[in-house]
Amino acid sequence: MTVSILIFLPLVAAVIVYLLKNDAAKYAALFFAVAELVVAGVMITKFVPDSSVQFVTDAEWMPKLGIYFTAGVNGISLIMVLLNVLLVPIIILSSFNRPQQNANIFYALILFMQAGMLVVFTALDGFLFYVGWEAALIPIYFICALWGGENRIRITLKFFIYTFAGSLFMLLAIIYLHLQTPQRTYDINHFYDLHLSLKEQSFVFWAFFLAFAIKMPVFPFHTWQPDTYTEAPTAGTMMLSGIMLKMGVYGAIRWMIPVAPNAFDKYQYIIITLAVIGIIYASIIAFKQRDGKRLVAYSSIAHVGLIAAGIFAWTASGVQGALIQSLNHGINVVGMFFIWDIISRRLNTRDIGQMGGIASAAPKFAIAFLIVLLGTVALPLTNGFIGEFLLLNGVYEYNIFLSAAAGLTIIFGAVYMLRMYKNVMQGQTNELTVLFTDLTGNEKLVLCCISALIIFLGIYPQSVMHLSDAAVMDLVKTVNTKIVNGALEAITK
Repeated sequence: MTVSILIFLPLVAAVIVYLLKNDAAKYAALFFAVAELVVAGVMITKFVPDSSVQFVTDAEWMPKLGIYFTAGVNGISLIMVLLNVLLVPIIILSSFNRPQQNANIFYALILFMQAGMLVVFTALDGFLFYVGWEAALIPIYFICALWGGENRIRITLKFFIYTFAGSLFMLLAIIYLHLQTPQRTYDINHFYDLHLSLKEQSFVFWAFFLAFAIKMPVFPFHTWQPDTYTEAPTAGTMMLSGIMLKMGVYGAIRWMIPVAPNAFDKYQYIIITLAVIGIIYASIIAFKQRDGKRLVAYSSIAHVGLIAAGIFAWTASGVQGALIQSLNHGINVVGMFFIWDIISRRLNTRDIGQMGGIASAAPKFAIAFLIVLLGTVALPLTNGFIGEFLLLNGVYEYNIFLSAAAGLTIIFGAVYMLRMYKNVMQGQTNELTVLFTDLTGNEKLVLCCISALIIFLGIYPQSVMHLSDAAVMDLVKTVNTKIVNGALEAITK
């Protein structure tokens, strides 16, 4: 088995779904998404948890230009593949209760986007990585622009310009690296082997950083995110927050830092500081939000800020924490946005101040909401705990004061999330909430899946962490060795 099956199955599925109509399209999309999960499951069972790249597909694409269709997975990329294939069927299923105009196009775009993101997570060729990066942007643009809210055109255009501009800088860096390789290829290992000067590395580092920081997003490149998450249709918001922003996380770990280690070492403190500022800034703004969906959007910035801080601390626990928390954040944020989709469909509002007492009217919904919320605030024995523990430990190993500041995300998050739950779910029902109905069959299935993942990964995180342990240790050690060697060369000169 090679990753080509993983990449091309959703592409073929997108074409088939596009040719179908209405209910047939959505059920076919769910079938293919589950089939993709099964393929990935088989791959995981056959994966050897060491630092090697496995299931490689290597085919000529444009060999005269040094471009090859080369893809494979190691432990780092496998976590991101797992995130992708777990969430897409849940996201598709979650949209069943919301009638979609042109459902065939809507679900075909989701599957096409899934394929693009899988290319990003498995590419071993820089040009292929860039193609996947841009291919994932096209469908989400149309999903937001065609099925989004009232201000969708203006907001989606801002999002597209932001992300596309960052991508162009990344393309320049990839082309520059290609021209420096003796073989004139885009192979990731040839990029790793380059001996660039600090000036050259600095250009590559900042060019990559702009693309990845916008995608995550890291402060101050976050301004597109709250508006886009709010105006996008719920499935689009889930794809963006749950999976797509992890492209930036993965790119930083797998491409940016190993290719420009000495530039990273030079600017490390600045980047971590930006990430920590983003945590505090987003948390403070989340306190003031009355729109529940927007509150979740700002909480996502805070949580991703902690993930970024863990990456740039560049310790084994920090990088491992970033990977496991990317998976856990994806599960939790998809659950939280689905919770608010249910509320907004029932009440036709997301204003927290107008709610109250929903728990007494819908006890099953209240339990599911609480489980998702506890995972989000990182309660021990939920999935969010181990990731945030590793991230804070990683930042602590780098700088105790930055770790203390980054730890505020847990305190702030618990306060504004629990306050939101209290205002929405507890107290007395009012004229708006008294007729709130409990979960339907489809909604139960989605929230049961999410709740089960939150509890299972909280109790047994090693089931996933063992996949990436060896790859993380090897990569961190390799980059740190390059940093030390670069410092020694600078001293001798």
